[in-house]
Amino acid sequence: MSFGPPQGGGGMDMVPDMVKQFVVYFYRHIRERNMREIQTMYDVSFVKLSERFFKQTPWPPVEAISHLVEDDHVFCMLYKEMYYRHLYAIQQPSLEARCESWANYTALFGVIIHGNVNMQLPNGWLWDMIDEFVYQFQNFAQYRGKLSMKSEAEIQALREVSLSEENAVWPVVGVLNYLQALVDKSHIADDLRAPGGAAQLKATNGFNQSQSNVLRMLGYFSLVGLQRVHALVGDYNGAMKAIAPLNLFETKTLLTQNIVGAHISLYYYGGFCYLMERRYLDAARVFNHILSFIDRVKGFHQRSAQYEQILKKNEQMFALLAITAALCPASLADLNETVLNLLQDKYGEKRQRMVLGDTGVYDELFSYACPKFITASPPNFDAPGVNTSQEAYRLQLKMFLALLHLQKDLPTLKQFLKLYTSISLPKLAGLMSMDISTLRAQLMLLKSTSMVKTWNGKGDATEGEFLPAADVVFTIDIDSNTGEEMVTVSESKPARRQDDFLAQHIVKFNQIMRDLAAPPPEQPPAAVPSTRGVPAY
Repeated sequence: MSFGPPQGGGGMDMVPDMVKQFVVYFYRHIRERNMREIQTMYDVSFVKLSERFFKQTPWPPVEAISHLVEDDHVFCMLYKEMYYRHLYAIQQPSLEARCESWANYTALFGVIIHGNVNMQLPNGWLWDMIDEFVYQFQNFAQYRGKLSMKSEAEIQALREVSLSEENAVWPVVGVLNYLQALVDKSHIADDLRAPGGAAQLKATNGFNQSQSNVLRMLGYFSLVGLQRVHALVGDYNGAMKAIAPLNLFETKTLLTQNIVGAHISLYYYGGFCYLMERRYLDAARVFNHILSFIDRVKGFHQRSAQYEQILKKNEQMFALLAITAALCPASLADLNETVLNLLQDKYGEKRQRMVLGDTGVYDELFSYACPKFITASPPNFDAPGVNTSQEAYRLQLKMFLALLHLQKDLPTLKQFLKLYTSISLPKLAGLMSMDISTLRAQLMLLKSTSMVKTWNGKGDATEGEFLPAADVVFTIDIDSNTGEEMVTVSESKPARRQDDFLAQHIVKFNQIMRDLAAPPPEQPPAAVPSTRGVPAY
């Protein structure tokens, strides 16, 4: 379906001279592979020009600037990639713009996958391409589900571009196929699995003077993109399998640490997937790492356009960590002192309410912190009065609350068990106001939920073994004197890991010693009191 040229900010005569110069020099530096200038023009100049000339309007359409760059096909696609990203940031794009952006991404990725691209681009831009590609897919799925807000003509146009067998726009299978093709064609998974491959990639930042970094790094970031797409449709195991070459627990070799947005995305979706798979210890370790990372680096990004997004994700992950700690108190042992204190300050009271079984708090925090889930299939266009944009979210929330309902009696059961070292089954059943068979089933449920699958240092992020993670340990035996079934209880107090605590205090101690050893600052000479205007006595 053709819509003509993209919506833009004017014709050729409307392009400011500074914008023309930007395009000309940007094109020249890309051809010359002048990475320093490309980085500056992408990170600084484009942002400043957007703020000055295009704060509320799109950049000029590609037709208005193509003659300035010799109608270079690849550069024009790169320009349109930035054009549509800016368009999405300032306004709600039309269906035509959404379709044109999809066509541009598929054309650009097609050239990169099947062609011979020899340019060098900043890793930040390559991550932004993948991140925006997935975002626009997610945005289109939500836009498509809001049929009650659209006219009959809009619904018909949406039907055509969604149900077309050959020309469908933003189909979930198409998005996954392009991301997977970038991974496969770049051979990035093989590179990362090779001995020392991940460390070498990080050491060189993905650059090689003799060849382009574009395909290789797009393949690397596509691993994170695949993880996100799978998580958005509720395929949590598929999401973790997608990042198998990227080990979340071997952080020293992760190149994503150099790209803050990519690193946060990798760990946000990784932690959320672990939470939904009930791998609470792994979820806590993942959130602990990324929250510590954000605490260290957020000060360097206060003037960045992504600063607000960093802070939002930080708060969301603290909410998810509070849920994790409430469902599995033993996971608190894996948190460092800084994260533990911040968690207590932000969600101490709500976490305690969740521990006692308050599903309303679980609902509130899950709704605030979960991803914006999407429905992979198109809506029923014959029922335009129905909005389906929230269907996927409601389904995931229902599944999460169903788990809590299954365990609704466990908080009370644990509270009673903590009061005794041993108690007969009939007495405990009386306290719980349930029959013995139901109590026995609840005890078995508590026992089974106390074993948590945890990564053990072998295999990828989906591997692991079941380890005990209980805050109450009990056994059921027969009392030899009375013949009654007895529950023998021992409260589990997992040892806290002290390495982070000691390391942080060593750093603080060294800083104090340096401050004490430093010479005192020179004091300015005392000012001589002026006698001007002072009466003599």
